[in-house]
Amino acid sequence: MKKIQIYDTTLRDGSQGEGVSYSVQDKLLILKKLDDMAFDFIEGGWPGANPKDSDFFEQAKKVKLKNSKLAAFGSTRKAGTTATEDNNLRGLIAAETPVITIFGKSWDLHVTEVFKVQLDENLRMIEESVKFLKSKGREVVYDAEHFFDGYHANSDYAVKSLQAALNGGASILVLCDTNGGTLSTKISSVVADVKKKLGAPLGIHTHNDSGLAIANSLAAIEAGAVQVQGTVNGIGERCGNCDLLATIANLQLKLGYSCLSESKMKELMELSHYVNDVSNLTPIKGQPYVGQSAFAHKGGVHIDAVKKNPITYEHIDPAKVGNHRRHLVSEVGGRTNIVLKAEELALELKKDSPETKKILQEVQKLENEGYQFESAEASYELLVRRITGSHKPFFKCDSAMLSHEMIGDKSPDVSATVSLTVGGKKISKTGKGDGPVDALGKAFSDALVEFYPQVKEVSLDDYKVRIVNSKAGTAAKVRVVIEFRDKNNAWSTIGVSTNIIEASWKALVDAYEYKLLKDEAK
Repeated sequence: MKKIQIYDTTLRDGSQGEGVSYSVQDKLLILKKLDDMAFDFIEGGWPGANPKDSDFFEQAKKVKLKNSKLAAFGSTRKAGTTATEDNNLRGLIAAETPVITIFGKSWDLHVTEVFKVQLDENLRMIEESVKFLKSKGREVVYDAEHFFDGYHANSDYAVKSLQAALNGGASILVLCDTNGGTLSTKISSVVADVKKKLGAPLGIHTHNDSGLAIANSLAAIEAGAVQVQGTVNGIGERCGNCDLLATIANLQLKLGYSCLSESKMKELMELSHYVNDVSNLTPIKGQPYVGQSAFAHKGGVHIDAVKKNPITYEHIDPAKVGNHRRHLVSEVGGRTNIVLKAEELALELKKDSPETKKILQEVQKLENEGYQFESAEASYELLVRRITGSHKPFFKCDSAMLSHEMIGDKSPDVSATVSLTVGGKKISKTGKGDGPVDALGKAFSDALVEFYPQVKEVSLDDYKVRIVNSKAGTAAKVRVVIEFRDKNNAWSTIGVSTNIIEASWKALVDAYEYKLLKDEAK
């Protein structure tokens, strides 16, 4: 199988995405994770561009990478100076990385209107910069910025800019669709033409402004490129970069190229979650290959077919990318879904058993009221176990009360009192919080901790509220879904009511019940 180089730019291009801001420690954590994945190149940032990147490269010198090459990123020398005197190039050398990636202008419009230099001077800037870095013993990757736009406007000059980098000693020429506006057919024809003219190793760097970053990268590889650049989860400026995870999966599983070992392919989903966590980003459930919903089945016909033969509704075995099949519980899933979901919970149910019928009826009834269990599987598991008699409650909620809450310019603090019965013993605790849900959660936890110390590990991770029937105005029902986390796991619970506090309370009760259920099963 032909090997395709994987060049990751999450730490540089990805960090330019809206809502993404890495600390130096964040970048070091992702660096080590990408090295463990055995990506060929990891672009760390632009040394000298800001104090954070400069600090990162100093810290990175202490990190011994086992599989990947770290690359520093920067530009060609400035016009009117020499490569040896250029501060940017000096900073790249000082980073002490084995690989240096520099970008230069291949679009004559940028040369004359942005750089405001002569076209021949731009070619000298490219060649002399690459030659200088090469003379210092560095492997040089050349990124031809705006290449496809430049090729469309003036193909002869665009190719000359590549030839200048090649003359300087660049190891690979990366064609960049910087504005993300090129269509796949154009990518294919241009890459094939450049390969024929220069015969040099080519790479591809795409952006997703037309929704084609992955498709364009695949088109370039099939046309002869040997390196693909992108980011984990496709994060990046504007609409993002090429998502390396889906690209790798497509290249290796669909097109027969070699990108990663089989064992590392099975870690793609874990890598996706890891980078989202460090980046403080919410995972995209429908993300191809690695999203939570990528192999989730809800319709009864689909579920029945998948049970008989998975390839009927799955394009690959989800285990190949570290994902797994999920059967979503809903009113459209039918009894087959109930039985399959029970198997996941290590419960034996038959399609025609009374319990199965009762569970389906309860799900249909609750979903008609506004519940949605595919987003709150912890609440669903508790429902099933209560109906099948496979779970006994750890506590009984006697009452939950809130004090008056001050709003406006006053302090948002509110008090809540929760009374429980645990093993025949009654207990009542009062807690203060920033709002009613926080106060209820603190009082609830304080009441339980005397009997179950492990509830201290529980924290509220996310809180979502949605109006179910907006036409009812102020009497509308609200659906509350809360995500909780302990040191090992995350789970979601749900509550529905015309009262947002009561809906939240139902989700809180399920959350602690589920936590104790899982701890008991260990």
